[in-house]
Formats: sequence, C-alpha cells, structure tokens
Amino acid sequence: MSTETRAPKGRVLVVAGSDSGGGAGIQADIKSIMAQGAYATTAITALTAQNTRGVQDIMDVPPAFVMRQITSVLEDIGTDIVKTGMLSRRVMIEQVAQALSEAGAPMVVDPVMVATSGDRLLDEDAVAALGDLLVNHAFLVTPNLPEATLLTRRDVDTLDDMKRAADTLMNGGAHAALIKGGHGSGNVVTDLLALQSGFDVFEHERLETRNTHGTGCTLASAIAGQLAAQIAGDTSSDGAPDLRAATEHALAYVHTAIKNAPNIGHGNGPLGH
Repeated sequence: MSTETRAPKGRVLVVAGSDSGGGAGIQADIKSIMAQGAYATTAITALTAQNTRGVQDIMDVPPAFVMRQITSVLEDIGTDIVKTGMLSRRVMIEQVAQALSEAGAPMVVDPVMVATSGDRLLDEDAVAALGDLLVNHAFLVTPNLPEATLLTRRDVDTLDDMKRAADTLMNGGAHAALIKGGHGSGNVVTDLLALQSGFDVFEHERLETRNTHGTGCTLASAIAGQLAAQIAGDTSSDGAPDLRAATEHALAYVHTAIKNAPNIGHGNGPLGH
C-alpha cells in the first residue's frame, strides 16, 4: 500500500489571535486553510480565554515575539498569501504592518473588531491604525456590517450602503473588498464583493442556528487558502488570482460548514470545518 500523500497547494501565513475554544481565531484559520488544500503557518498575536459563550480574558503576545514568529516562518517556509485577524493594539498593528510590507505577499485583511458574542476585540485608538496600515494596503479586506461601519464612519445596512462602504475602502487603497452581510436581517444573507471591475452579489439562505462562532475567520481564511492554491498552481491566464472564484468557493464552504456544525458548547457553537 502506498504511503504517499498529496502535498499542500499554496502557503498562507496567518497573523491572528488564538481561541481556546477552537471555533475562531488561529484554530479556525488553520482548519479552514487546510480544508482548501493549502498549508497554514501562524504568528499568534494574542492568547484568549474564551468559549462559545464569550471571551473571558485576553493576554497579548509581546509585539517583538510576534515579529520573531513572522520572520521565522518567512525565512524558511515563505508564503503565497498573508491573512491577518485579531490585532488588538496600535503598536501591534504598526509592527505587523512593517513586517508584512517587507514580505511582499498579497494580504487578506479580516478587520477583527467585535466577536460574534459582542465582545470588543480592538482598542478604539487602534481602528485608525488598522485602516491606514493594513486595510488600505490589502489585496482583499473582509469586514462584516458592524466592522464596515467602524472603518468607514457611516452606517452600513442596505446593499447600497455596502456598495458605498466598499467604494470608500477601495478609494482608501484596498484592491478589493468583501462586505459580509451575515449580521443583517431577513431570510437571505447578502454578501457584496467589490472588485476593480465592478460588484458581485452573492446570496445564500440564512440558516437558523446558534452555530456561527468563527464564521468571519473561517471565510477569510478559506478565501486566503483558495488564493494561495491559485498562486501556487498559477491557474489564471494573466497570473492574477481570481478573487471572484475564490470568494464563491469560500462562501459555499462556510455555508456547508454551518450546516455541518457539531453542536458543541452552550453558546455560539463552532462550525464543522
């Protein structure tokens, strides 16, 4: 019997916080990226004591050690895509942005500000730094409706609001923006992908479930995994990653993962990655 295994296709470096409950953060990122067939490396920015009910405590990793993790990975393994998540302080954002600018890889920026439970994960004074140093340099930024509101300083609720928010983010420097509609109302979840060529709207049935912990991390990382696989395989005719295809595949993956949730915990449960 052959013991050969298929090698991962594409590499994603994730810079984000850890979730002790395993449903979001680094843990969800790794599961999601590996499910796309890519390889995940990590630089952990914070340790959290959290479960499906909420975040009980946060301990930041010293920025210098976060930098050491990043350089350690890049010096040996390298990366095709960078995905950022929880960066709770301005000094962390500043140093991570500097390290990643030197890496030169496209960035998927998930501007993690508020947990599914409602817990605030980003200091107020760090919002401007996140926008200036990471969002404005992102290949793709993936805010949900509350995060898009914080980043653009205007209410984001309707599809027209989402389009205006995406335009604002792209005018600021982001190459593309995915405004996620999961926090909206109604029987259909509407997600808006804004590209340099125009808008794409994706609609999925809203699933009535409490198992939505880590959906944002999972989606952004699934997109990153898809993009990394494209880059490694050079599947596009012009060499540029196909964001629309990556997003469509990742949204379908998350929808299925919600349906297959294991029903763990007593609060917002994790997905079936």
